[in-house]
Amino acid sequence: MSTTITARPVATSDRKSAGTIKETFPVLEMTCAACAISVESMLKSVPGVQDAGVNFANQSAWVQYGKGAVTHEELQSAVRAIGYDLVIDLENQDEVKEEAQQRHYREVKQRTIWSSILSLPIVIIGMFFMDMPYGNWIMMVLATPVVFFFGRNFFVNAWKQAQNRKANMDTLVALSTGIAWLFSAFNTIYPEFWHQRGLHAHVYFEAAAVVIAFISLGKLLEEKAKSNTSSAIKKLIGLQPKTVLMVDPDGNTREVPIASVKVNDLLLVKPGEKIPVDGKVAGGESYVDESMITGEPVPVAKKSGDAVFAGTINQKGSFQFKAEKVGTDTLLAQIIKMVQEAQGSKAPVQKLVDKIAGVFVPVVIGIAILTFISWMVLGGDNAFTHALLTSVTVLVIACPCALGLATPTAIMVGVGKGAENNILIKDAESLELAHKVNAVILDKTGTITEGKPVVTDMVWSNGPVHASVLLALEQQSEHPLAEAVVAYLKEDRIQPAALQGFESLTGQGVKGSYEGTGFYVGNKRLMDAKNVAIPPQLAYQAGSLQEEAKTVIYFASNNSLLAVIAIADKIKTTSAEAISALRKSGIEVYMLTGDNQHTAAAVARQVGITTFKAEVLPAYKSEFVKELQQAGKVVAMVGDGINDSQALAQADVSIAMGKGSDIAMDVAKMTLITSDLNSIPKALKLSRKTVSTIKQNLFWAFIYNVIGIPIAAGLLYPVNGFLLDPMIAGAAMALSSVSVVSNSLRLKATNL
Repeated sequence: MSTTITARPVATSDRKSAGTIKETFPVLEMTCAACAISVESMLKSVPGVQDAGVNFANQSAWVQYGKGAVTHEELQSAVRAIGYDLVIDLENQDEVKEEAQQRHYREVKQRTIWSSILSLPIVIIGMFFMDMPYGNWIMMVLATPVVFFFGRNFFVNAWKQAQNRKANMDTLVALSTGIAWLFSAFNTIYPEFWHQRGLHAHVYFEAAAVVIAFISLGKLLEEKAKSNTSSAIKKLIGLQPKTVLMVDPDGNTREVPIASVKVNDLLLVKPGEKIPVDGKVAGGESYVDESMITGEPVPVAKKSGDAVFAGTINQKGSFQFKAEKVGTDTLLAQIIKMVQEAQGSKAPVQKLVDKIAGVFVPVVIGIAILTFISWMVLGGDNAFTHALLTSVTVLVIACPCALGLATPTAIMVGVGKGAENNILIKDAESLELAHKVNAVILDKTGTITEGKPVVTDMVWSNGPVHASVLLALEQQSEHPLAEAVVAYLKEDRIQPAALQGFESLTGQGVKGSYEGTGFYVGNKRLMDAKNVAIPPQLAYQAGSLQEEAKTVIYFASNNSLLAVIAIADKIKTTSAEAISALRKSGIEVYMLTGDNQHTAAAVARQVGITTFKAEVLPAYKSEFVKELQQAGKVVAMVGDGINDSQALAQADVSIAMGKGSDIAMDVAKMTLITSDLNSIPKALKLSRKTVSTIKQNLFWAFIYNVIGIPIAAGLLYPVNGFLLDPMIAGAAMALSSVSVVSNSLRLKATNL
């Protein structure tokens, strides 16, 4: 038995309560999740601020404060005090943020390219020409800019982490590459220190340089994803025209900027134009494409007194309307605002590697210090030599190359595997999170269904003898469903008849004459008005078709019915199969639609969905996602329209249908190139396999450390006099990297 969920209104105002303001500002110069935590704590410490939150993913901060209690400049000063910046230019903040993101992306790209170029000869010399004259000096010259110029951000971020008494991946990179460079530089400049003690002066410039290059590449991929986050908002804003036609009291029209439109102004909309603001029709009639709000493909008839909304598209007729909501009060502006809020509301996901590094780094440092002290106390004649060698070996073997590769290599192979199966994945977060999904919300139109009205049935009483007349009538009709009939008849290569007359009957259909006979196409009301008798058999078939949530229109000649035509948005052939697969894997499936209750119930019944919500607006979809999240669900939202963009932004995992709107695809973190819903279970399975591979990679990355670090510290020396050479430690580190990459490549063979 199907369950219908009642829609609930959503508050869209920024004002949380009387005298309280909540505003969102772009934040510049953040490079890691810890940066976001630092900015958030500084904002919360400003007197007058009630609450604040920072989202690292979309580089923004929201601040809630009492009216008049704090100025924008005070908030900016607090953030600048710790090395970041807050964009308080409310007019141009999106442009400033985008410019800063693009500039930062270009900087990271340059660093990655140059560090890779300089690292290549270091690796060649270190691996194949170790004994070449001045080889160590050449490597030092090449490695120095890689580590301390192109890799300077790792050291800066590590210092910021240390100031907050934290450690993450940047700390490990800075520590290991810094120590490797310093030890190698000492060995290059003073090799006799080791020669006098009967040891070879090894260098590790290639390890330091390659780690910087590899991790920089990962940062570049991350920045590329972040630099595109504002494109969806820009496209939504682009739905609003820049100018409008205003009608003055004398009936004359003039073009004015949209910013000058005020409430109660009379505006004119011509065929094909976007409606500029919210209002009510004052004169004229037309059909309006409201798919951006409702998601439904059939344009809606508009006459005097009907509401129209900004961003929707007028079809064939012209009409005048009176402005009721302008500027930030329009429904389109509210959709834009809520998409921004939904994108910024997700807490920054602390990566698994950073969590591990937060524990691992202090432990490694502690072991290295303990190793040095232990050797100084117990090492005998060569105490300092062994203390220095073993402590450096501990830090070298703990080098984060494998740790840094564990996640990105698995993600890269997983993303590639997804693309092979028509699943485009934008970011690592959604791929990592998808395996936890236990609730999937499906939009109806364009997701479960094809997304456009087509003729599903055409039942003739005595054969299609007047099909050419039907085609001629529907070609001249302005009704949106007429196009479906025209397309259907043209498939059979039928040519239109030459009508002698044509007339549109408002709210009923059309009529025309051919060879002296009158013909009608329209609804049941038109048939009753013209006293057309409907035979019992056709009446029964019409009733059955309506029970299937299809729109039925009638074609008649004078007093006799010629045909019954059923039009519907067809359900995709694979929808029921995909929904069944999701439910069998224990995932709850919901359907949301702006369509009417009767149609929604019929579609839900046919595809096996028991819980659905009909006649919903975009805000209700987003609210329903929040309700499920508050109930502890990990929610995936699947949609294809502008009306789905808020819910897609709010969901934990967002999936857009590739044949849908550009805006839906920009907001969503996954896009299905195919219209086949079977790709959704495949995407969730791919996530499970990828996360499993990441965990295996982390195991391989650490098993070498678990075994190698104690040996590097000299654990075996009292037993058999064995001390691990730093060169072997470097080889072990390289072997762990090879293991990680090889394991990631196994994902390619996975069957989805």
